[in-house]
Amino acid sequence: MHEGINSLTYAVRPAVLGKYLGQIGLILALLTTIPLIASLVFGEYEFSDRYLIVIALLLVVGVPLSRLPSPDHVQGNEALAITALAFVLAPLFMVWPMMDAGLSPLDALFEAVSAVTTTGLSTLATVQDKPHTFLFARAWIQWYGGLGIVVLSVALLMGHHITARQLSDTVGSDNLATTARTHARRMLIVYLCLTLAGFVLLWAVIGRGEIALDFMLSAISTGGFSPFDQSLAGLHGGGRAVLLLFSLAGSIPLVLYYRLYNRKWRIVASDVELRAMVIACLGFAFILTLLFHAGTDMGWAQALEHGAALGISAQTTTGFSSLDIGGLGHVFQGVLIVAMAVGGGIGSTAGGFKILRLLILLRLLQIVLRRSSMPSHAVAEPRLGGQVIDREDMLHALFIILLFILVVLVSWLIFLYFGYNPLQALFEVVSATGTVGLSSGLTGPDLPAQLKLLLCADMLLGRIEIVALLVVLYPPTWFGRRKEV
Repeated sequence: MHEGINSLTYAVRPAVLGKYLGQIGLILALLTTIPLIASLVFGEYEFSDRYLIVIALLLVVGVPLSRLPSPDHVQGNEALAITALAFVLAPLFMVWPMMDAGLSPLDALFEAVSAVTTTGLSTLATVQDKPHTFLFARAWIQWYGGLGIVVLSVALLMGHHITARQLSDTVGSDNLATTARTHARRMLIVYLCLTLAGFVLLWAVIGRGEIALDFMLSAISTGGFSPFDQSLAGLHGGGRAVLLLFSLAGSIPLVLYYRLYNRKWRIVASDVELRAMVIACLGFAFILTLLFHAGTDMGWAQALEHGAALGISAQTTTGFSSLDIGGLGHVFQGVLIVAMAVGGGIGSTAGGFKILRLLILLRLLQIVLRRSSMPSHAVAEPRLGGQVIDREDMLHALFIILLFILVVLVSWLIFLYFGYNPLQALFEVVSATGTVGLSSGLTGPDLPAQLKLLLCADMLLGRIEIVALLVVLYPPTWFGRRKEV
Protein backbone atom coordinates (compact mmCIF):
# COMPACT_ATOMS: atom_id res chain seq x y z
CA MET A 1 0.00 0.00 0.00
CA HIS A 2 2.81 2.37 0.95
CA GLU A 3 4.56 1.68 -2.36
CA GLY A 4 1.31 2.34 -4.21
CA ILE A 5 0.96 5.74 -2.59
CA ASN A 6 4.58 6.61 -3.37
CA SER A 7 4.04 5.73 -7.02
CA LEU A 8 1.39 8.44 -7.24
CA THR A 9 3.46 11.18 -5.59
CA TYR A 10 5.87 13.60 -7.23
CA ALA A 11 8.66 15.76 -5.86
CA VAL A 12 8.65 19.48 -6.55
CA ARG A 13 10.30 20.67 -9.76
CA PRO A 14 13.07 23.24 -9.23
CA ALA A 15 12.15 25.07 -12.45
CA VAL A 16 8.57 25.60 -11.25
CA LEU A 17 9.69 26.89 -7.87
CA GLY A 18 12.28 29.09 -9.54
CA LYS A 19 9.72 30.53 -11.97
CA TYR A 20 7.26 31.73 -9.34
CA LEU A 21 9.76 32.62 -6.65
CA GLY A 22 11.41 34.76 -9.32
CA GLN A 23 8.11 36.55 -9.90
CA ILE A 24 7.65 37.02 -6.17
CA GLY A 25 11.20 38.41 -6.05
CA LEU A 26 10.17 41.06 -8.59
CA ILE A 27 7.22 42.00 -6.41
CA LEU A 28 9.53 42.28 -3.40
CA ALA A 29 11.83 44.54 -5.40
CA LEU A 30 8.85 46.76 -6.23
CA LEU A 31 7.69 46.80 -2.60
CA THR A 32 11.18 47.65 -1.36
CA THR A 33 11.20 50.84 -3.41
CA ILE A 34 8.71 52.32 -0.92
CA PRO A 35 11.07 52.31 2.11
CA LEU A 36 13.81 53.44 -0.30
CA ILE A 37 11.74 56.50 -1.17
CA ALA A 38 10.96 57.01 2.54
CA SER A 39 14.69 57.02 3.38
CA LEU A 40 15.24 59.73 0.76
CA VAL A 41 12.32 61.80 2.05
CA PHE A 42 13.53 61.53 5.66
CA GLY A 43 17.12 62.28 4.63
CA GLU A 44 18.38 59.01 6.13
CA TYR A 45 20.57 58.15 3.18
CA GLU A 46 22.48 55.35 4.91
CA PHE A 47 19.33 53.24 4.48
CA SER A 48 19.02 54.24 0.82
CA ASP A 49 22.25 52.53 -0.21
CA ARG A 50 21.24 49.27 1.42
CA TYR A 51 17.75 49.27 -0.08
CA LEU A 52 19.21 49.97 -3.53
CA ILE A 53 21.51 46.98 -3.23
CA VAL A 54 18.66 44.73 -2.04
CA ILE A 55 16.48 45.86 -4.96
CA ALA A 56 19.31 45.25 -7.42
CA LEU A 57 19.92 41.77 -6.00
CA LEU A 58 16.21 40.88 -6.23
CA LEU A 59 16.11 42.03 -9.84
CA VAL A 60 19.30 40.19 -10.79
CA VAL A 61 17.91 36.97 -9.37
CA GLY A 62 14.23 37.51 -10.12
CA VAL A 63 14.30 38.58 -13.77
CA PRO A 64 15.99 35.46 -15.24
CA LEU A 65 14.03 33.11 -12.97
CA SER A 66 10.69 34.72 -13.88
CA ARG A 67 11.43 34.07 -17.56
CA LEU A 68 11.54 30.30 -17.09
CA PRO A 69 8.80 28.42 -19.00
CA SER A 70 5.39 28.37 -17.37
CA PRO A 71 4.25 24.87 -16.36
CA ASP A 72 0.95 23.43 -17.53
CA HIS A 73 0.11 22.52 -13.96
CA VAL A 74 1.40 23.32 -10.48
CA GLN A 75 1.33 20.48 -7.95
CA GLY A 76 -0.15 21.02 -4.53
CA ASN A 77 3.20 20.58 -2.81
CA GLU A 78 4.74 23.13 -5.20
CA ALA A 79 2.10 25.75 -4.43
CA LEU A 80 2.56 25.24 -0.70
CA ALA A 81 6.36 25.28 -1.00
CA ILE A 82 6.28 28.53 -2.98
CA THR A 83 4.07 30.14 -0.34
CA ALA A 84 6.24 28.98 2.55
CA LEU A 85 9.51 29.93 0.86
CA ALA A 86 8.15 33.38 0.01
CA PHE A 87 7.53 34.09 3.70
CA VAL A 88 10.87 32.59 4.71
CA LEU A 89 12.98 34.39 2.09
CA ALA A 90 11.27 37.81 2.24
CA PRO A 91 12.48 38.69 5.76
CA LEU A 92 16.01 37.51 4.93
CA PHE A 93 16.32 40.26 2.32
CA MET A 94 15.26 42.85 4.90
CA VAL A 95 17.81 41.89 7.57
CA TRP A 96 20.72 43.93 6.19
CA PRO A 97 18.76 47.21 5.82
CA MET A 98 17.33 46.80 9.33
CA MET A 99 20.80 46.31 10.79
CA ASP A 100 21.55 49.92 9.82
CA ALA A 101 19.36 50.96 12.78
CA GLY A 102 21.93 49.45 15.14
CA LEU A 103 20.43 45.95 15.41
CA SER A 104 22.39 42.71 15.60
CA PRO A 105 21.81 40.25 12.73
CA LEU A 106 19.62 38.06 14.96
CA ASP A 107 17.51 40.96 16.25
CA ALA A 108 17.17 42.31 12.70
CA LEU A 109 15.98 38.87 11.57
CA PHE A 110 13.50 38.75 14.45
CA GLU A 111 12.09 42.18 13.54
CA ALA A 112 11.84 41.23 9.86
CA VAL A 113 10.08 37.92 10.56
CA SER A 114 7.76 39.63 13.06
CA ALA A 115 6.95 42.23 10.42
CA VAL A 116 6.28 39.98 7.42
CA THR A 117 4.17 37.61 9.54
CA THR A 118 2.22 40.61 10.94
CA THR A 119 3.04 39.58 14.50
CA GLY A 120 4.48 42.70 16.10
CA LEU A 121 6.68 41.09 18.76
CA SER A 122 9.96 42.95 19.21
CA THR A 123 13.22 42.24 20.99
CA LEU A 124 14.13 45.94 21.10
CA ALA A 125 14.30 47.71 24.46
CA THR A 126 13.17 50.95 22.81
CA VAL A 127 12.07 52.04 19.34
CA GLN A 128 11.70 55.77 19.92
CA ASP A 129 15.42 56.29 19.38
CA LYS A 130 15.33 54.51 16.02
CA PRO A 131 15.39 56.31 12.62
CA HIS A 132 11.97 56.92 11.13
CA THR A 133 12.89 54.96 8.00
CA PHE A 134 13.29 51.89 10.21
CA LEU A 135 9.92 52.43 11.92
CA PHE A 136 8.16 53.05 8.63
CA ALA A 137 9.81 50.02 7.00
CA ARG A 138 8.59 47.72 9.81
CA ALA A 139 5.04 48.97 9.38
CA TRP A 140 5.27 48.75 5.59
CA ILE A 141 6.49 45.16 5.70
CA GLN A 142 3.58 44.33 8.00
CA TRP A 143 1.22 45.93 5.51
CA TYR A 144 2.26 43.81 2.55
CA GLY A 145 2.75 40.77 4.76
CA GLY A 146 -0.86 41.18 5.88
CA LEU A 147 -2.27 40.97 2.40
CA GLY A 148 0.21 38.26 1.55
CA ILE A 149 3.19 38.36 -0.76
CA VAL A 150 1.71 35.60 -2.88
CA VAL A 151 -1.66 37.36 -3.24
CA LEU A 152 0.16 40.51 -4.35
CA SER A 153 2.07 38.48 -6.90
CA VAL A 154 -1.12 36.89 -8.20
CA ALA A 155 -2.81 40.29 -8.36
CA LEU A 156 -0.05 42.08 -10.22
CA LEU A 157 1.95 39.56 -12.22
CA MET A 158 0.49 36.12 -12.72
CA GLY A 159 -1.91 35.28 -15.48
CA HIS A 160 -5.44 33.96 -15.68
CA HIS A 161 -4.76 30.29 -15.21
CA ILE A 162 -4.87 27.47 -12.68
CA THR A 163 -1.40 28.23 -11.30
CA ALA A 164 -2.51 31.58 -9.96
CA ARG A 165 -5.59 29.99 -8.41
CA GLN A 166 -3.53 27.31 -6.66
CA LEU A 167 -1.13 29.86 -5.22
CA SER A 168 -3.90 32.16 -3.99
CA ASP A 169 -5.78 29.20 -2.50
CA THR A 170 -2.89 28.62 -0.10
CA VAL A 171 -3.37 32.03 1.49
CA GLY A 172 -7.11 32.15 1.89
CA SER A 173 -8.83 32.74 -1.45
CA ASP A 174 -12.35 31.35 -1.45
CA ASN A 175 -12.61 31.25 -5.27
CA LEU A 176 -15.62 33.57 -5.48
CA ALA A 177 -14.05 35.50 -8.33
CA THR A 178 -14.09 34.34 -11.93
CA THR A 179 -10.31 33.97 -11.86
CA ALA A 180 -7.73 33.96 -9.11
CA ARG A 181 -6.12 37.09 -10.53
CA THR A 182 -9.44 38.95 -10.54
CA HIS A 183 -10.12 37.85 -6.98
CA ALA A 184 -6.64 38.88 -5.81
CA ARG A 185 -6.93 42.28 -7.46
CA ARG A 186 -10.30 42.87 -5.84
CA MET A 187 -8.83 42.05 -2.44
CA LEU A 188 -5.90 44.36 -3.13
CA ILE A 189 -8.30 47.21 -4.00
CA VAL A 190 -10.32 46.58 -0.82
CA TYR A 191 -7.12 46.54 1.22
CA LEU A 192 -5.88 49.78 -0.34
CA CYS A 193 -9.22 51.51 0.24
CA LEU A 194 -9.38 50.44 3.89
CA THR A 195 -5.79 51.58 4.44
CA LEU A 196 -6.34 54.96 2.79
CA ALA A 197 -9.62 55.59 4.63
CA GLY A 198 -8.06 54.66 7.96
CA PHE A 199 -4.97 56.78 7.37
CA VAL A 200 -6.97 59.89 6.41
CA LEU A 201 -9.33 59.50 9.37
CA LEU A 202 -6.54 58.88 11.90
CA TRP A 203 -4.50 61.78 10.53
CA ALA A 204 -7.52 64.06 10.86
CA VAL A 205 -8.01 62.96 14.47
CA ILE A 206 -4.43 63.07 15.78
CA GLY A 207 -2.96 65.63 13.37
CA ARG A 208 0.36 63.81 12.89
CA GLY A 209 0.74 62.35 9.40
CA GLU A 210 3.86 60.23 9.89
CA ILE A 211 2.58 58.68 13.11
CA ALA A 212 -0.86 58.09 11.59
CA LEU A 213 0.68 56.30 8.60
CA ASP A 214 2.87 54.03 10.73
CA PHE A 215 -0.04 53.14 12.99
CA MET A 216 -2.56 52.53 10.21
CA LEU A 217 -0.23 50.31 8.16
CA SER A 218 0.12 48.15 11.28
CA ALA A 219 -3.56 48.31 12.24
CA ILE A 220 -5.17 47.28 8.95
CA SER A 221 -2.65 44.43 8.60
CA THR A 222 -3.40 43.41 12.23
CA GLY A 223 0.35 43.70 12.76
CA GLY A 224 0.65 45.88 15.85
CA PHE A 225 4.05 47.54 15.46
CA SER A 226 4.00 50.98 17.08
CA PRO A 227 6.32 53.98 16.76
CA PHE A 228 5.98 54.36 20.56
CA ASP A 229 7.63 52.18 23.21
CA GLN A 230 4.32 51.88 25.08
CA SER A 231 2.38 50.83 21.98
CA LEU A 232 -0.76 52.98 22.20
CA ALA A 233 0.95 55.73 24.19
CA GLY A 234 0.13 59.12 22.74
CA LEU A 235 -3.17 57.93 21.27
CA HIS A 236 -6.22 58.63 23.38
CA GLY A 237 -9.93 58.98 22.83
CA GLY A 238 -10.73 59.35 19.15
CA GLY A 239 -7.31 58.26 17.86
CA ARG A 240 -7.35 55.00 19.79
CA ALA A 241 -10.95 54.30 18.76
CA VAL A 242 -10.08 54.78 15.07
CA LEU A 243 -7.09 52.45 15.39
CA LEU A 244 -9.12 49.70 17.07
CA LEU A 245 -11.94 50.10 14.55
CA PHE A 246 -9.60 49.49 11.62
CA SER A 247 -7.87 46.65 13.46
CA LEU A 248 -11.28 44.99 13.57
CA ALA A 249 -11.82 45.88 9.91
CA GLY A 250 -8.61 44.06 8.96
CA SER A 251 -9.63 40.92 10.87
CA ILE A 252 -12.83 40.50 8.84
CA PRO A 253 -12.66 38.48 5.59
CA LEU A 254 -11.84 41.00 2.87
CA VAL A 255 -14.28 39.44 0.43
CA LEU A 256 -17.18 40.71 2.57
CA TYR A 257 -16.27 44.31 1.71
CA TYR A 258 -16.54 43.50 -1.98
CA ARG A 259 -19.95 42.02 -1.35
CA LEU A 260 -20.95 45.21 0.41
CA TYR A 261 -19.76 47.16 -2.61
CA ASN A 262 -22.07 45.01 -4.74
CA ARG A 263 -24.91 45.76 -2.30
CA LYS A 264 -25.24 42.19 -1.08
CA TRP A 265 -26.25 43.44 2.35
CA ARG A 266 -28.23 40.39 3.40
CA ILE A 267 -25.37 38.00 2.60
CA VAL A 268 -22.94 40.10 4.62
CA ALA A 269 -25.34 40.58 7.53
CA SER A 270 -26.01 36.83 7.73
CA ASP A 271 -22.34 35.84 7.47
CA VAL A 272 -21.73 33.58 10.47
CA GLU A 273 -18.01 34.37 10.68
CA LEU A 274 -18.60 38.12 10.74
CA ARG A 275 -21.20 37.86 13.47
CA ALA A 276 -19.01 35.53 15.51
CA MET A 277 -16.06 37.92 15.17
CA VAL A 278 -18.04 40.93 16.37
CA ILE A 279 -19.58 38.96 19.25
CA ALA A 280 -16.15 37.63 20.27
CA CYS A 281 -14.60 41.11 20.31
CA LEU A 282 -17.48 42.51 22.35
CA GLY A 283 -17.45 39.50 24.65
CA PHE A 284 -13.74 39.63 25.46
CA ALA A 285 -13.90 43.42 25.84
CA PHE A 286 -16.80 43.00 28.29
CA ILE A 287 -15.03 40.28 30.31
CA LEU A 288 -11.81 42.28 30.55
CA THR A 289 -13.73 45.43 31.51
CA LEU A 290 -15.37 43.57 34.40
CA LEU A 291 -12.01 42.14 35.48
CA PHE A 292 -10.34 45.54 35.39
CA HIS A 293 -13.13 47.13 37.40
CA ALA A 294 -13.42 44.31 39.94
CA GLY A 295 -9.75 43.41 40.27
CA THR A 296 -8.09 46.82 40.14
CA ASP A 297 -8.77 50.34 41.33
CA MET A 298 -9.98 51.43 37.87
CA GLY A 299 -13.30 53.18 37.47
CA TRP A 300 -15.77 52.03 34.84
CA ALA A 301 -14.56 54.49 32.19
CA GLN A 302 -10.90 53.51 32.54
CA ALA A 303 -11.78 49.81 32.80
CA LEU A 304 -13.81 50.05 29.60
CA GLU A 305 -10.98 51.88 27.81
CA HIS A 306 -8.39 49.20 28.63
CA GLY A 307 -10.83 46.29 28.36
CA ALA A 308 -11.95 47.29 24.87
CA ALA A 309 -8.39 48.01 23.72
CA LEU A 310 -6.97 44.68 24.87
CA GLY A 311 -10.04 42.60 24.02
CA ILE A 312 -10.22 43.83 20.42
CA SER A 313 -6.45 43.83 20.03
CA ALA A 314 -6.13 40.21 21.17
CA GLN A 315 -9.13 38.86 19.27
CA THR A 316 -8.15 40.57 16.02
CA THR A 317 -4.52 39.51 16.67
CA THR A 318 -3.37 43.10 16.12
CA GLY A 319 -1.29 43.21 19.28
CA PHE A 320 -1.59 46.85 20.32
CA SER A 321 -1.49 47.21 24.10
CA SER A 322 -2.75 50.02 26.31
CA LEU A 323 -0.82 48.92 29.42
CA ASP A 324 1.88 46.50 30.61
CA ILE A 325 0.63 42.93 30.04
CA GLY A 326 3.28 41.49 32.35
CA GLY A 327 1.79 43.39 35.26
CA LEU A 328 -1.65 41.84 34.83
CA GLY A 329 -2.88 38.91 36.91
CA HIS A 330 -3.15 35.28 35.80
CA VAL A 331 -6.85 35.53 34.97
CA PHE A 332 -6.28 38.52 32.69
CA GLN A 333 -3.50 36.72 30.83
CA GLY A 334 -5.57 33.54 30.58
CA VAL A 335 -8.45 35.39 28.94
CA LEU A 336 -6.05 37.04 26.46
CA ILE A 337 -4.45 33.67 25.62
CA VAL A 338 -7.83 32.27 24.58
CA ALA A 339 -8.62 35.32 22.42
CA MET A 340 -5.18 35.27 20.76
CA ALA A 341 -5.39 31.57 19.95
CA VAL A 342 -8.80 31.84 18.26
CA GLY A 343 -7.96 34.92 16.18
CA GLY A 344 -9.86 36.47 13.28
CA GLY A 345 -11.56 35.45 10.07
CA ILE A 346 -10.33 33.25 7.24
CA GLY A 347 -9.36 35.42 4.28
CA SER A 348 -8.51 38.35 6.55
CA THR A 349 -5.15 39.67 7.70
CA ALA A 350 -5.64 38.24 11.21
CA GLY A 351 -3.83 35.28 12.74
CA GLY A 352 -4.82 32.56 15.21
CA PHE A 353 -6.35 29.27 14.11
CA LYS A 354 -9.38 31.34 12.97
CA ILE A 355 -12.80 31.77 14.49
CA LEU A 356 -14.60 29.86 11.71
CA ARG A 357 -12.65 26.72 12.59
CA LEU A 358 -13.68 27.12 16.22
CA LEU A 359 -17.31 27.35 15.11
CA ILE A 360 -16.89 24.14 13.10
CA LEU A 361 -15.37 22.39 16.12
CA LEU A 362 -18.18 23.55 18.41
CA ARG A 363 -20.80 22.43 15.91
CA LEU A 364 -19.20 18.98 15.68
CA LEU A 365 -19.22 18.69 19.46
CA GLN A 366 -22.90 19.66 19.44
CA ILE A 367 -23.65 16.97 16.86
CA VAL A 368 -21.82 14.34 18.92
CA LEU A 369 -23.89 15.24 21.98
CA ARG A 370 -27.15 15.25 20.00
CA ARG A 371 -26.46 11.84 18.46
CA SER A 372 -26.05 10.33 21.93
CA SER A 373 -29.78 10.85 22.50
CA MET A 374 -30.99 10.04 18.96
CA PRO A 375 -32.05 6.70 17.48
CA SER A 376 -29.20 4.76 15.83
CA HIS A 377 -30.73 5.14 12.37
CA ALA A 378 -31.21 8.91 12.65
CA VAL A 379 -29.02 11.27 10.58
CA ALA A 380 -27.78 14.58 11.96
CA GLU A 381 -25.67 16.59 9.56
CA PRO A 382 -23.45 19.35 10.96
CA ARG A 383 -24.54 22.70 9.56
CA LEU A 384 -23.14 26.19 9.86
CA GLY A 385 -24.80 29.30 8.51
CA GLY A 386 -27.56 27.17 7.01
CA GLN A 387 -25.12 25.05 4.97
CA VAL A 388 -23.92 21.51 5.50
CA ILE A 389 -20.27 21.44 6.57
CA ASP A 390 -18.25 19.51 4.04
CA ARG A 391 -16.33 16.53 5.45
CA GLU A 392 -13.06 17.76 3.97
CA ASP A 393 -13.59 21.20 5.54
CA MET A 394 -14.24 19.57 8.90
CA LEU A 395 -11.08 17.49 8.73
CA HIS A 396 -9.01 20.47 7.59
CA ALA A 397 -10.34 22.66 10.41
CA LEU A 398 -9.63 20.02 13.05
CA PHE A 399 -6.19 19.36 11.56
CA ILE A 400 -5.18 23.03 11.68
CA ILE A 401 -6.40 23.40 15.28
CA LEU A 402 -4.50 20.24 16.29
CA LEU A 403 -1.28 21.42 14.61
CA PHE A 404 -1.64 24.84 16.25
CA ILE A 405 -1.94 23.21 19.67
CA LEU A 406 1.04 20.91 18.99
CA VAL A 407 3.27 23.81 17.94
CA VAL A 408 2.27 25.78 21.03
CA LEU A 409 2.83 22.77 23.29
CA VAL A 410 6.29 21.94 21.95
CA SER A 411 7.42 25.58 22.04
CA TRP A 412 6.02 26.02 25.55
CA LEU A 413 7.94 22.97 26.82
CA ILE A 414 11.15 24.42 25.39
CA PHE A 415 10.53 27.69 27.24
CA LEU A 416 9.92 25.71 30.43
CA TYR A 417 13.22 23.89 29.89
CA PHE A 418 14.92 27.29 29.92
CA GLY A 419 13.30 27.99 33.30
CA TYR A 420 10.65 30.57 32.41
CA ASN A 421 7.38 31.13 34.25
CA PRO A 422 4.78 28.68 32.81
CA LEU A 423 1.97 31.18 32.25
CA GLN A 424 4.22 33.89 30.84
CA ALA A 425 5.89 31.35 28.56
CA LEU A 426 2.51 30.07 27.31
CA PHE A 427 1.36 33.64 26.71
CA GLU A 428 4.46 34.42 24.64
CA VAL A 429 4.25 31.25 22.55
CA VAL A 430 0.53 31.67 21.79
CA SER A 431 1.14 35.31 20.89
CA ALA A 432 3.89 34.33 18.42
CA THR A 433 2.06 31.36 16.89
CA GLY A 434 -1.16 33.36 16.65
CA THR A 435 0.84 36.23 15.07
CA VAL A 436 -0.52 38.61 17.70
CA GLY A 437 2.42 40.49 19.21
CA LEU A 438 1.18 41.09 22.75
CA SER A 439 3.96 40.25 25.21
CA SER A 440 4.05 39.23 28.85
CA GLY A 441 7.51 40.79 29.03
CA LEU A 442 9.65 37.79 28.08
CA THR A 443 10.46 38.88 24.54
CA GLY A 444 13.27 41.40 24.76
CA PRO A 445 17.00 41.98 24.30
CA ASP A 446 17.91 39.42 27.01
CA LEU A 447 15.90 36.53 25.56
CA PRO A 448 18.31 33.67 24.69
CA ALA A 449 19.18 33.40 21.00
CA GLN A 450 17.68 29.90 20.80
CA LEU A 451 14.31 31.18 22.01
CA LYS A 452 14.40 34.15 19.63
CA LEU A 453 14.83 31.68 16.77
CA LEU A 454 12.08 29.48 18.21
CA LEU A 455 9.66 32.41 18.26
CA CYS A 456 10.66 33.23 14.67
CA ALA A 457 9.71 29.67 13.71
CA ASP A 458 6.42 29.99 15.62
CA MET A 459 5.57 33.24 13.82
CA LEU A 460 6.26 31.70 10.42
CA LEU A 461 4.28 28.57 11.25
CA GLY A 462 1.37 30.67 12.44
CA ARG A 463 1.35 32.97 9.42
CA ILE A 464 1.36 30.22 6.80
CA GLU A 465 -0.79 27.94 8.97
CA ILE A 466 1.86 25.29 9.58
CA VAL A 467 1.02 22.92 6.71
CA ALA A 468 2.96 24.83 4.05
CA LEU A 469 6.14 24.90 6.13
CA LEU A 470 5.75 21.21 7.00
CA VAL A 471 5.59 20.48 3.27
CA VAL A 472 8.93 22.26 2.83
CA LEU A 473 10.46 20.16 5.62
CA TYR A 474 8.99 16.89 4.31
CA PRO A 475 11.80 14.95 2.48
CA PRO A 476 9.59 13.45 -0.30
CA THR A 477 8.77 17.05 -1.29
CA TRP A 478 12.33 17.35 -2.59
CA PHE A 479 13.43 13.79 -3.32
CA GLY A 480 11.64 11.42 -5.69
CA ARG A 481 10.17 11.24 -9.18
CA ARG A 482 9.37 14.48 -10.96
CA LYS A 483 6.95 15.33 -13.73
CA GLU A 484 8.14 17.27 -16.72
CA VAL A 485 7.42 21.00 -16.66
